[in-house]
Amino acid sequence: MKQSGIVLVASVSIFREDKVLIIKENKPAVRNKWNFPGGRIESGEDILDAARREVKEETGYDVKLTGTTGIYNFISSTNNQVIMFHFTGEIIGGSLQLEDSEISDYKWIMASDLLIPNLYEIRGVDVIKQITENLITGKNYSLSLYNQKLGT
Repeated sequence: MKQSGIVLVASVSIFREDKVLIIKENKPAVRNKWNFPGGRIESGEDILDAARREVKEETGYDVKLTGTTGIYNFISSTNNQVIMFHFTGEIIGGSLQLEDSEISDYKWIMASDLLIPNLYEIRGVDVIKQITENLITGKNYSLSLYNQKLGT
């Protein structure tokens, strides 16, 4: 089967005390699947700005990005190659306001709960498992890996 295209995505694991925020998606193709807040990087948009924007749009929270667990490359259920930049973050402002057309619910959970088979219906279970294992084992890298956007 031929690949449809390449999609760039930024997502964030937001921590509050010892729990991480997950959201339940409401878009038709992924309805009722749990995920970290995130979404597509817009053309010309800085990766870090995209991560903060997506969190704000989906949750209402303003976040400070504190690190990255890595870059993940996989084929989506819609046959797109996805390159996902995943970050860790903490809330610095805003208040919880779910974007109803995109998000139907949220939970604060222990990250390790994401590794329990069938506890949650996870979107992209293999990549979420990799991210979660990196979170649990402390594989959180400096944001200095991401250079400032050059030119305009």
